[in-house]
Amino acid sequence: MRKEIITAVVCTLMLTACGNSPESGNSSSVTTDIQTDSSEAETVKIEETVSGDITELESGLSYAEFDGDYRFDKFLAEGGAESDTGVIAFLGKNMLGDITGGLGGDNFGCSAFSVKDENGYYFGRNFDWYNCNALVVVTHPENGYSSICTTNTNFIGIDGLLSSKSLVTAAIYAPLDGMNEKGLCVSVNMIEDNEAVDQNTDKPDITTTTAVRLLLDKAATVDEATELLEQYDMHASKGMTVHFAVADNSGKCVAVEYLNDEMIVTETPVVTNFYFAQGEKNGKGTQQSHERYDILMQTISDTESFDSESVMSALESVSKHHYNDGETTEWSAVFDQKTGEAVYCHRENYDKKYTFSINGQEE
Repeated sequence: MRKEIITAVVCTLMLTACGNSPESGNSSSVTTDIQTDSSEAETVKIEETVSGDITELESGLSYAEFDGDYRFDKFLAEGGAESDTGVIAFLGKNMLGDITGGLGGDNFGCSAFSVKDENGYYFGRNFDWYNCNALVVVTHPENGYSSICTTNTNFIGIDGLLSSKSLVTAAIYAPLDGMNEKGLCVSVNMIEDNEAVDQNTDKPDITTTTAVRLLLDKAATVDEATELLEQYDMHASKGMTVHFAVADNSGKCVAVEYLNDEMIVTETPVVTNFYFAQGEKNGKGTQQSHERYDILMQTISDTESFDSESVMSALESVSKHHYNDGETTEWSAVFDQKTGEAVYCHRENYDKKYTFSINGQEE
């Protein structure tokens, strides 16, 4: 499987089960725009009372909002976790009750890039995989930045039946990409290699997906993000070789990679599924990832200024229906790093757009 990064960041997490069962506790009214682009374009506003509840938007795509303490600071203060099993154990003890399972899944592929318009920057991202369930989650933590992210809930292996709120909580700890209120964007991208990071010093521990949560909650810039990552021992979820694409609202975009358990940061506006770090592994990855990189770099070179539509068009140009390899682009996402809005297209239906906002919560 392949994963690529472009100038927009998309947060996606797949969901194995969706429901609309209400949960008790604090709730807020949220308005989500669902935009349908066609000859008769329309915008449908959905007003929902949510507090960890899941709303199914269409088959394979759902939405939830979590407002409050999901105890990520406690997770960090207790030393984090050096495996997905450790993350699940923490959640079981502190949030979800007695559960067993793990985070992770098969290989996956995506595309992401960072581009500029007249007033700010966009981060775009494709998540390429087989049909799965995507969950878009907006979080408003008590001690951190609000953010929007996407989780593939098929990557969450949990025995037993969880309530909607419990599943959303687990998803918060397993994001694959996202954007926070400061405009920082992050995505996880696969590299086809057998060298997975497993650092072992006296630093606290963090896994691939909890690293994304750390950056969304705590970092406002790329520099802050890389400084944070250096404070933890990184452990690959499910032993998968990955790198991170990280971009901020100044236009800085980097690939964060781990070679021989050493973190290496390389500036690049486009991240696909090959190594960017200089050295013997530079360029190692799939041929298709190099093709996508070239297409996106050419698009950036040919385009003076982007808007949300042109970023989505660039994502479509490298979506999976062009390659006929059995995968689909499960979602394409465009993150507006200035406004905090994210536009999603699901399963390569580029005529239908779902728009979410980090600031969509009504006080």
